[in-house]
Amino acid sequence: MVADTVVAFNGLGVRYGRVDAVQDLSLDVATGEVVAILGRNGSGKSSAVRALLGLLRPSSGSARLFGRDSWRERARLMARVGVVPERLDMPPDLTLTELARFYRRVSPRWDDVAVTERLERFRLPADRPFGRLSKGQQRQGALALSLGSSPELVVLDDPTLGLDPVARDSLYQEMVGDLADRGATVLVTTHDLAGIEGLADRIAILSDGRLLLDETVDDLKSRWRRVRGILAEGHDAAPVEAALGDLGAEAVGHTGRVISGRFARFDAAVDGRLATIPGLAEAATESMSLDEIFRALCGEGGA
Repeated sequence: MVADTVVAFNGLGVRYGRVDAVQDLSLDVATGEVVAILGRNGSGKSSAVRALLGLLRPSSGSARLFGRDSWRERARLMARVGVVPERLDMPPDLTLTELARFYRRVSPRWDDVAVTERLERFRLPADRPFGRLSKGQQRQGALALSLGSSPELVVLDDPTLGLDPVARDSLYQEMVGDLADRGATVLVTTHDLAGIEGLADRIAILSDGRLLLDETVDDLKSRWRRVRGILAEGHDAAPVEAALGDLGAEAVGHTGRVISGRFARFDAAVDGRLATIPGLAEAATESMSLDEIFRALCGEGGA
């Protein structure tokens, strides 16, 4: 763990009875990074976040914030963290104005001006009871309140859950415009792969409680490529598909004369050899979206 590490999972294990929700998770997040944790339902994302926030005791290993154990020192550490949980637990009868007043009393670095500006940008009715706000308004309000103490780390657990496209875009614009500009460290779990693709620096994928992948978005997208080509006249598809498979292509197939596949380890050497495959004409590669990569790794069930 380096000096500027904000989040550190060190061999973290979380068990519920006989079920291992998280197994041997080791992952660091450095100052200023935006890291997204992805995984299908039940992959262990929320359990890892709850351990990080000191809400449950690890069964093994540890979760640390700013170099300190989250479970043992939660009270002092959470003053430096802003959180938007998956399930919002704001008192439904209190308005955003009243909630902000409460937060001000317990947050030593509370910024009233910044909170008011965010509420206005979101066009939120600050004097309406929280329970009467729409789901999108509740999440936008929770984000505004979580940032009111100028946290060094922002933890967002599925922040766009249940939001319509307009509310989702507004929330992501706030995250990009505010958090990135001031260099805040962000850890986010999400099902919204399209939205997070342009925001995250790094992607970590959990599967059955274990870390499947930890990689920068740029590196991930550069090595995952889709290839398409045309079967030349007089050639059978089977030898061409086999040749693509020999180069490392997966999910190879053809529709009519169009042959396609995907590469999980694409590089310049593979690119150069595509042109040498007999019977494959007009071969071209293209980037895959984060959603396509995720589905290739974790199945078609989605995040």
